[in-house]
Amino acid sequence: MAKPVKPDSRVLVAFTLVVLFLGVNFVAVRFSNQELPPFWGATLRFAIASAVLFVVVGVRRVPLPKDGAFTGAVLLGATAFGGNFALIYWGLLHVTSATAAIIFATVPAMTFLMAAGAKLEKFRWGALLGAAVALVGIAFIFAEQLGSSYPLGSLVAIFLGAALAAASGVIVKKFPRGHPVSINAVGMSVGTAILFVVSLVSGEHQAYPVMARTWIALGWLVTSSVVAFVLLVWVIYHWTASASSYTSLLSPLVTFVVASAIAGESISLVFLAGSAVVLVGVYLGAIRRGRT
Repeated sequence: MAKPVKPDSRVLVAFTLVVLFLGVNFVAVRFSNQELPPFWGATLRFAIASAVLFVVVGVRRVPLPKDGAFTGAVLLGATAFGGNFALIYWGLLHVTSATAAIIFATVPAMTFLMAAGAKLEKFRWGALLGAAVALVGIAFIFAEQLGSSYPLGSLVAIFLGAALAAASGVIVKKFPRGHPVSINAVGMSVGTAILFVVSLVSGEHQAYPVMARTWIALGWLVTSSVVAFVLLVWVIYHWTASASSYTSLLSPLVTFVVASAIAGESISLVFLAGSAVVLVGVYLGAIRRGRT
């Protein structure tokens, strides 16, 4: 277990950028899904993104991951890009995004418990308290948008997707380091293969988009995926897995703001109050404890 460390300004800036990119991504996915089937849309997104990253690897002569680092990259692709997105997209067919946001708010707690179990982080009750406070804030914000009942299978799928998201951060921290660009290039290619198979099995119509706004949304998703996930791996390398996982909890807040702006709606006091609670939880769970 490494010595205690607090994130410097570079880590916090990168962390914030990841939150912003991922938050806007959810809005872009909504536009993409209006024309493209979900699994096929995700396949295109990560296929192009991985191709871009491999070009960067070739041009910049970035070393490809080897041995343990390669294994970690493959597992990252299977969890973060393949299994995670497949389960969430399927679950969202019958579950509202608000419910999914609340379930995903458990990611920091799950990540911390996994990291502690893997002896990557010291067990601290304060870390669980922070995760719990942030979860309460998310639930407060999205409570009014919850539906009455959902299929158990869909809820389980989203929870398993959240668990895979949590595991992916621990994998990045546990396995030998590689260059964030090449780690993501390999990981996204693995995720692309998984999503392509899921799309085939689901019987989706696999065609390229024809609408301009779909191409714009896809272009954003590719660009943001390249930037956000490279930054996220870098953040995990320089912070703790559990602290880095708060990106999955904070990004829905950005989604809410961006979606409200597009719809011309004002931000409610409930959102502001809930967001304040979330930030308190992030401080308690990630900033204050500062352990790696």
